[in-house]
Amino acid sequence: MNKFWKIILLASFVFFISGGIYFFVASENQVPVFTESDSHSPALTEGLQTISKQQEDITDQRNNVITKTVKKISPAVVGINVTEIRQYQDPFSSIYQNDPFFRQFFGNNGTYSQKVKELGSGYIISPDGYIVTNDHVAGNASQITVTLTNGKQYQAKLIGTDHASDISLLKIKDSNLPYVKLGNSDDIIIGEWVIALGNPFGLFEINDKPTVTVGVISATGMNLEPLDNRYYLNMIQTDAAINGGNSGGPLVNSLGEVIGMNTLIYTAGGVQGSIGLGFAIPINKVKKIVTELKENGKINRNFDVGLGVQSIDENIAKAYGLPSARGVIVTRVVPGSPADKCGIRVRDIITQVESYKISNQETLLSVFQEFRAGQSVTIKLMRNDKEITTKMRLEPK
Repeated sequence: MNKFWKIILLASFVFFISGGIYFFVASENQVPVFTESDSHSPALTEGLQTISKQQEDITDQRNNVITKTVKKISPAVVGINVTEIRQYQDPFSSIYQNDPFFRQFFGNNGTYSQKVKELGSGYIISPDGYIVTNDHVAGNASQITVTLTNGKQYQAKLIGTDHASDISLLKIKDSNLPYVKLGNSDDIIIGEWVIALGNPFGLFEINDKPTVTVGVISATGMNLEPLDNRYYLNMIQTDAAINGGNSGGPLVNSLGEVIGMNTLIYTAGGVQGSIGLGFAIPINKVKKIVTELKENGKINRNFDVGLGVQSIDENIAKAYGLPSARGVIVTRVVPGSPADKCGIRVRDIITQVESYKISNQETLLSVFQEFRAGQSVTIKLMRNDKEITTKMRLEPK
């Protein structure tokens, strides 16, 4: 065989081997090869439909109940910037307070005013521009600027504020505004998903949109210690991160309903920011306060029960044979007061007011902030190992 035919045979052999390898690899990887004649085949149509369905499933998985709720609620969440005029005591006032020369410059009282800027969050509750936020955000403001997610800014009017419950009602002039749906905080499920929206650290001002954190309802009915003469009863606890500037923003369930107002975080050991212990005011309480602020501009707690009490410690509990150091012992009853008229006596132990269990003196003080002048409340107490129930009318002063 001459050289020419040897080359031809070698080339054919290489071509045959290469084709076999390609066929083997292609079949192993199941790579479909379609020709123009296959364009209307049932197999191709079914394959393309399967791919399209998979893409839709992925999209549906990403657009879940959380993302849909955020999209629904975000337009009604606002950033709030306030300016307060605060009075400060001059630490050097004693040097010049009695000197006529210095008094002409510094005044007689040794105080001076300073503008302080603060920020927080809020949410629109009606299309005509009513906005809810915390009292500690806007209650003492001399100027309030509200920013919407479309970038528009408004000067807001303070309709009314309640320091005790930490709730303020604002109003901006506009119409057809986006607004939230208020839910029912008595229908909360422990462990259900919740979303906190707001303006942490002023980020709303940069981006014109709220930031979002997600968590669950950790607990309900949480009674916290008073803080700066603000009283926090029946609070909602969540592990959704709440940080500085989130105050006043909405806590939303997976149905897109506002069930609380983000208000407090618990910190320990010098840790700054959220450690998974956030608290929100129940929306049912917010609705009640907002209605009163709309009607009266304030909350009427103009009553005095006429009681002196002391928290029960272990020694008192032991002396009275109590099962635990819970409740308060009455130390004083003012003659002619509501407490006197309903039959409460010194040394009685108050254990419950309406549905609120009384743990200590602070709890009792907080509980009475929930009521209004003219209301009657049911009180349970222990006297000589007997439980007594009485009715107290909170007579206006």
